[in-house]
Amino acid sequence: MTVAPPSADAGAREAARLAWARAATGDPALQLQRASVDAGFRSYWRANVREGSRIVMDSPPALEDVRPWLRMRDLLEDGGVRVPQVLVQDVDAGFLLLEDLGGPTLAQLIDADSADAHFDAAIGQLLRLQAIAAPQGMGEFGEALLQRDAGLFEEWFLRRHLRIELDCGDLEGLELVQRHLMDNALAQPRVLTHRDFMPRNLMPLADGPAVLDFQDCVLGPIAYDPISLFKDAFLSWPLERVDGWLAHYHARALEAGLPVPPLQQFLRDADWLGVQRHLKILGIFSRLHYRDGKTKYLPDAPRFIAYLDEVLPRYPELSPLRDLLDRRIRPAMAAIADLNGA
Repeated sequence: MTVAPPSADAGAREAARLAWARAATGDPALQLQRASVDAGFRSYWRANVREGSRIVMDSPPALEDVRPWLRMRDLLEDGGVRVPQVLVQDVDAGFLLLEDLGGPTLAQLIDADSADAHFDAAIGQLLRLQAIAAPQGMGEFGEALLQRDAGLFEEWFLRRHLRIELDCGDLEGLELVQRHLMDNALAQPRVLTHRDFMPRNLMPLADGPAVLDFQDCVLGPIAYDPISLFKDAFLSWPLERVDGWLAHYHARALEAGLPVPPLQQFLRDADWLGVQRHLKILGIFSRLHYRDGKTKYLPDAPRFIAYLDEVLPRYPELSPLRDLLDRRIRPAMAAIADLNGA
């Protein structure tokens, strides 16, 4: 179980972070301002120096090793992907001084009018990422990871959040759907996969968009990152536009020589991976809420139910999940909403 560091340790870490940033920038009077909040233990701080603005990444070694981030950053940069530049690093202490990529993320800028252009640029970066050969020993989006993801939905969303205990029939139906989803993921062509390639992890730049939060890249199914981009955890689009963007990605991927299957198969693969991801995120957001005390994520749960409502009617094989939604999940969510509104 993850626990937050004691407040005394937090105070010592704050002092160490400021001292390191002042030494790294050569400014003994430097002050830091919080730049963003991460769902993990990393934190980001903005520092203003003579040359402009810089970002200090604080990754406490006992909680979040910075080395995987650095290794993946170098791999992506070597493959032509725009990633943050590292100016100073102290791996043992868990501090990095990075270029400041500036303004808001793509999630804060994109709207209905600009979405086509922004997503076209994002697809360009994604194609570069997917073309990179995975190094030997890289983790895989395989059976073990898929089983873990499936467990998150039942343990944290159904049981912990909704207080639902599945009977034998419901459990058998859910396991059948999860097996279909896992088999689909395992059968797809495999490429380097970001696993959170979505607008909040993209920073619009002239030579970008720059890709953020890439340390958990694995070798995984080719449709995973495209569906993550267009069916975002924090931003929703009409299904017709999503289908069109997936088709546009597919055409560009074919042109780039990536191993995408025929379009109709790819669209089905993307839909099914989307369902797998939505279930996983419902579990993760519930875990962040109840285990880690991070309450801002779970209110987005209805977004994922809406995603499921859009896609499940397309696929009779996934009907047990649709039935579970109607009979057990939706009433439980309504009861919680009524209780919170009372």
